[in-house]
Amino acid sequence: MARLAGRRALFAVPVLLVVTFGVFAIAAASPFDPVKAYAGTAALGADQETLDRLGENLGVDEPFTVRWWRWLSAAFGGDLGQSSVLRQPVAQVIGERLVWSTLLCAVAFAVAVLLGTLLGVLAARRPGSMLDRTVSSLSYALEAAPVFWIALLAVWLFALQLDVLPAGGLTDTDSEQVTAGQVATHLVLPAGVLAVSQLPWFALYVRQGVGDALAEDPVRGARARGLSESTVVLGHALRSGMLPVLTLIGSRVPELITGALLVESVFSWPGIAAATVEAATAVDFPLLAALTTLATGAVLAGNLLADLLYGLFDPRVKFSDM
Repeated sequence: MARLAGRRALFAVPVLLVVTFGVFAIAAASPFDPVKAYAGTAALGADQETLDRLGENLGVDEPFTVRWWRWLSAAFGGDLGQSSVLRQPVAQVIGERLVWSTLLCAVAFAVAVLLGTLLGVLAARRPGSMLDRTVSSLSYALEAAPVFWIALLAVWLFALQLDVLPAGGLTDTDSEQVTAGQVATHLVLPAGVLAVSQLPWFALYVRQGVGDALAEDPVRGARARGLSESTVVLGHALRSGMLPVLTLIGSRVPELITGALLVESVFSWPGIAAATVEAATAVDFPLLAALTTLATGAVLAGNLLADLLYGLFDPRVKFSDM
């Protein structure tokens, strides 16, 4: 296991280098003007000489390769640079927002896995039943629904029509401090929407895997020995049927991150979404590179986690062969 993790860590280094280089190259070709984004409304009345001097101070007139190498050298020393649009150190920007994005993703992913597994098992036990057809139909429909559309629909229904949940933010508007109760209440809608966007994949995979496992000879033998249905399903079919789901965990990380960015934007959740949008539109090289590196690292970690889980739960797989 340690050897596999070490190999993946070494493989991640060139991947992250290429990703950060690509971020600087794409940002340099962007039509957005970082000088005007930094100056804001003051740029409307400024002369060209002032804008040129500001661009020189920001270093945006240098070739992107020079900026990339300077940022990379500083990043290896623990300095991620200064965000020009948020006027804060990049490490501080990420540190203040990452905890809320992590909370949102962790809760949504846990709900999606648990609820998707439950629905998949219930559907697999009675293939062709009304429950099976309902779970499958809803799963396919939700797969095709954009996450921002689900988010807007949830706001309209639960916040505007029923008025049972807040429409956005982290706390109530009149609150002077962040409390666990308010965070939990405000987390319900964004986490629920993000979970619903991921749930169909787990429900369909578990349904297929458990359904195939129930038709295998070992499971039939367990039933013939008089074991209870719950023991057959949970102790035999679910264990075998969950193996394909383990690989799904890693593959869903990129879409989980993308969905989280959209959900945070709709619900004004104070995560990294707003910082990502501002960094992209203002061509904030240090912040954009750091956020992209963070997202790439999360994807690589998700793939590694899926392989480790597969190796732990499938006795036919050896870590030395991976």
